[in-house]
Amino acid sequence: MKYDVIGDIHGCYAELLELIDKLGYQKQDDVYIHPKGRQLAFVGDAMDRGPESLEVLRLLFAMQDKGILHYSPGNHCNKLYRFFKGNKVQITHGLETTLAEWQQLEKKEQQDFRARYLHFYEELPYYQELENGLVVAHAGIRADMIGKPINKNIAVFVMYGDITGRFHADGRPVRKNWAKTYKGSRWVVYGHTPTETPYLINKTANIDTGCVFGGSLTAFRFPEETLVSVPSQQPYQPDRFQAYD
Repeated sequence: MKYDVIGDIHGCYAELLELIDKLGYQKQDDVYIHPKGRQLAFVGDAMDRGPESLEVLRLLFAMQDKGILHYSPGNHCNKLYRFFKGNKVQITHGLETTLAEWQQLEKKEQQDFRARYLHFYEELPYYQELENGLVVAHAGIRADMIGKPINKNIAVFVMYGDITGRFHADGRPVRKNWAKTYKGSRWVVYGHTPTETPYLINKTANIDTGCVFGGSLTAFRFPEETLVSVPSQQPYQPDRFQAYD
């Protein structure tokens, strides 16, 4: 099987459709199918911050209904899930944009969307082990974690990264560069940390190229190990990108 892994979308629906088209997928009913049998996969964080989070999620729901969804939940996915479960969460860091869209729906539509999202999230694997040695996790995964039973440490790592418990001055968590010491035999494709250009090292690929911050939306084609991108339609925010040492 060949895959096209798409980075963090964050509500950038127009860019998502442009990228899917550029990758050669064709619309059939409510989903997109590749004539050569390639499959789409996603690193998570479909929603928040961008202009059309609900449309992105509706496409993912349709893919899940068709049995063709490969999606790893990210920290934003988890936060929306906790909100819809009735837990107390801070309506910040982009969640407010998704909820503003949701609150524009009629009450019955709101209830239906909430129920559908809960079902969507509860069916997702924490990370994906796909064919031909491809692993997809939102914030990455260490080699020694792959294939192990999910525990709290693995769940936190794949959604939030290798966090230290410390924070930068602007409130962002300090994270270790786990990819720099990765020695696994399988490719790990992830996102979570926006970077101007894809960060490829040691059979790992960070493809969050900050579409919602005015960068681009990127796909990693596997097993070809090539990259395809489309430019963002959002305002450019240079301070939101991390430089790797």
